[in-house]
Amino acid sequence: RELLRRCKALGIHTALDTSGFCDLSTAQSVLEFVDLVLLDIKSFEPATYQKVTGVDLAPTLALANYLNQIHKPTWIRFVLVPELTDQPSNIEGLANFLAPLTNIEKVDVLPFHKMGEYKWQELGYEYTLKETPIPTAEQLQSAIAVFKSRGLSVE
Repeated sequence: RELLRRCKALGIHTALDTSGFCDLSTAQSVLEFVDLVLLDIKSFEPATYQKVTGVDLAPTLALANYLNQIHKPTWIRFVLVPELTDQPSNIEGLANFLAPLTNIEKVDVLPFHKMGEYKWQELGYEYTLKETPIPTAEQLQSAIAVFKSRGLSVE
């Protein structure tokens, strides 16, 4: 909080990169010093979100709604993972949730990749996405089209 406050006092643009899994009062204490929020939403389906993150989806959605209420510029990041987050119901659900939020400046639809696989191995953890394919260009464009069809800016 103090670092963000000092940056703002010096006129430095500040950004908060978050999964949104926090108590809303904790977020409120720092958001006054944040110019932009980058909010990762791993999945819109609660069971998939729980599987991927190990935590509940509700706090992330509550933060997204709060950011809209306070008109905080927000970029949404969604990773398209074949066989995990690429179901049409998941993508459409997220797009429908985001569409009425006027503070969303853009949605980044990020294709899953395996560049960080070695980190899991170095830490001695099993990389559970080892057999997961990389999304095709068609899958990526299809997901992007869903967000665009809801009037969202997509990169």
